Amino acid sequence: MRKKVISAGHICIDITPVFPDSIKGKASDILSPGKLINVEAADVHTGGSVSNTGLAMKFLGADVSLAGKVGDDAFGNMVIKKLGEYHVEEELIVGDGESTSYSVILAIPGTDRIFLHHNGANNTFAAEDITEEMLCDKTLFHFGYPPLMKRMYENQGEELLKLFKKVKQAGVATSLDLASVDPASEAAKTDWEALLKKLLPLVDFFVPSVEELCYMLDKPRFQEWQDRANGGDITEILDIEKDIRPLADRCMEFGAKVLLLKCGAPGLYYQTGDIEVLSGIEKRTELNVEDWANRRGFEKSYIPDRVLSGTGAGDTTIAAFLTAMLDGYSFEDCIHLAAATGASCVAAYDALSSLKSFKELKKKIDSGWKKRG
Repeated sequence: MRKKVISAGHICIDITPVFPDSIKGKASDILSPGKLINVEAADVHTGGSVSNTGLAMKFLGADVSLAGKVGDDAFGNMVIKKLGEYHVEEELIVGDGESTSYSVILAIPGTDRIFLHHNGANNTFAAEDITEEMLCDKTLFHFGYPPLMKRMYENQGEELLKLFKKVKQAGVATSLDLASVDPASEAAKTDWEALLKKLLPLVDFFVPSVEELCYMLDKPRFQEWQDRANGGDITEILDIEKDIRPLADRCMEFGAKVLLLKCGAPGLYYQTGDIEVLSGIEKRTELNVEDWANRRGFEKSYIPDRVLSGTGAGDTTIAAFLTAMLDGYSFEDCIHLAAATGASCVAAYDALSSLKSFKELKKKIDSGWKKRG
């Protein structure tokens, strides 16, 4: 019998105007005031952690329930209809009089994405929305994007801690993904370092991006990264030992068990605790702790067939990592499949269209799929 999963947290509609290949360069040059830019038809899909990670896990063979909150508006109806195509819409929560979250994603060829985002009903998602009945037969609870959900970060994350304690008490393993914090938003007022110190002992699989994590734990370092990148992709200028490993070590000190740091196009950094630490992961996962213990390294990305958009690449990477873990793959296979899924994802404008099964990915990897240099 397949292990059951809940993908919970942030959900939205993603609207991605498609830029012609002829438009390239810095976003600051292209998106100048008063300029008219002719684009192609928009790509419209559900987005956010709930949809991107949850539907990718379903595609990869996991038994997934989706728990997100939408409003009773046109965008909410679109979310329900689109998830209904996958038969996973039953546990969505509809907030009366609330608006549905949406993102406008500007994926300009040759530059990193720009997001225009409205949080909507995600702001009222609370611990009580995850019931004991929902948790009773689940193996894993994945939660994504608390910095975009007001109830989750206000009062120094009180509701988020309440939620993870509730899940752990039910004997369900947990995983957590983050999101970028807008320095001008209310979320920036939260002491994220203090919150993570309390939260990570309740998290079995911690899977943030390196930029998100650095902003939360070391703002001066993050500013220095921005200065070095000079408007370019931060992840391309990072040094594994000097920049990434210190952040990973702090997470392990806080109580992380399995850490997977998404480092953009270059790849993935991973670190795990010893056998004693990993023994604290909920038994329903049936994790081979001897195989997973004391791991540390960097997995370089596979070279994609093409790059159209990075939308959902991090979420689907997580989906592959967690699904492979639940399916009993070795640690090395989980890392390889995670990197391969991320490289597959970027070949489409949405998070799901270009995904491949584990069987297909293994065949491509075994055939010598090249990695970045």
